Amino acid sequence: MRNVSALPALRINKPLLLLGGRENTLSVTRSLGKKGVPVYVMAPKNCAAHYSRYCRKSWVVPEGTIEEDFYRQQLLESHIPTELSNALVFTCSDRAITFVAHFQNELKNRFELEITPPELHNSLLDKQTTLAMAKEAGCDIPAYWHIETISDIERHITSITFPVLIKPIHSHKFESEFRVKLLLVNGPKELFRQAERVLSAGIAFMLCEHIPGPDSLLSSYYTYIDDDSKEYFAFTKRIIRRSPKNFGRGSLHATQWLPETAEAGQRFFRGINFKGLGNVEFKRDPRDGKLKIIECNARFTAAQEHVLQSGVDIAELIYRHRTGQECQEIEGYREHLYYWYWDDDFDAYRDLRKSGEITFFEWFRSWQHPKVFPYWSWVDLPPFLFMFKKNVMPRFSRIFTSRPAR
Repeated sequence: MRNVSALPALRINKPLLLLGGRENTLSVTRSLGKKGVPVYVMAPKNCAAHYSRYCRKSWVVPEGTIEEDFYRQQLLESHIPTELSNALVFTCSDRAITFVAHFQNELKNRFELEITPPELHNSLLDKQTTLAMAKEAGCDIPAYWHIETISDIERHITSITFPVLIKPIHSHKFESEFRVKLLLVNGPKELFRQAERVLSAGIAFMLCEHIPGPDSLLSSYYTYIDDDSKEYFAFTKRIIRRSPKNFGRGSLHATQWLPETAEAGQRFFRGINFKGLGNVEFKRDPRDGKLKIIECNARFTAAQEHVLQSGVDIAELIYRHRTGQECQEIEGYREHLYYWYWDDDFDAYRDLRKSGEITFFEWFRSWQHPKVFPYWSWVDLPPFLFMFKKNVMPRFSRIFTSRPAR
């Protein structure tokens, strides 16, 4: 671990504005709010950071309003709230990245922004461009096919191997429309039907090879690289389960140093001349043993609290760097620390049990390790209570109302 005492105390010389996000925003709010940084949040209603004791003030994106439009109205088309004057801005969602990248010139006259160039941020939001950049950087990637019309599918149909993924070019647009990250299709007839559905919604997508094997083959790499290409830390973790299986979000993660994942991540970020906070996810292909890039996120991810509790305080590091304070490389972190979405993981267990892939005792043993929870904090309960009411109470309601009457 880093020697914290070797660093001067954190100077609080700028307020912090967090745009978008969910549990990642909450983690950053708590991390820097506890240290005295004035933290402000501008995000949709489902962001639990609105309810944190460490959030000085928040602005809720009204339901039915496009996030980017709300940010523009609040930060560019009206007087900046006094408390946000010259604030440092962290983007915590893809929509926030889109907004900041688009209005970079106007925003940098009012705020301190992250160092990732806007054109690179936009490129990494594009899943197809990300794969092309990864290939050019010398990384292994799954096969993919560019699709604009149904005729493109007809032209490639003989080379497409099933099952195949309908993968959106911009995930946040697809999720808003279909409530899932991607679609897995098993044959030509289903492919044409689902492709028509996505194209009719006006959403760009590609077809991407489905890498077989369990979700436990997934791993990811995190780093922060400054303007001089200095890398401040190297962090890897792995996924144990996702919900839904194969294309949901991770329901159980574990910190673990994975040298091959780190090497592949470093090759990717060096190859694209990356600057800023980056996370790249891989899946090992059991057919050839290679780590293949799945996606890249140039922002704080949902697993931010996991990274923080393992000993890597990314938020403080970036705050120090962007406010001209002394920074220090972070060496090592706590391994075999688990990150558990217990409600989602129970859903994952039920699905795996139905297919005979896990027993109750195997599931029970799998999370008997030191754990971190995304929303829980003894000293900051309101965000947990908000998410419990939003996510867990409806589950109980469905269970009781679905019971047959006696």
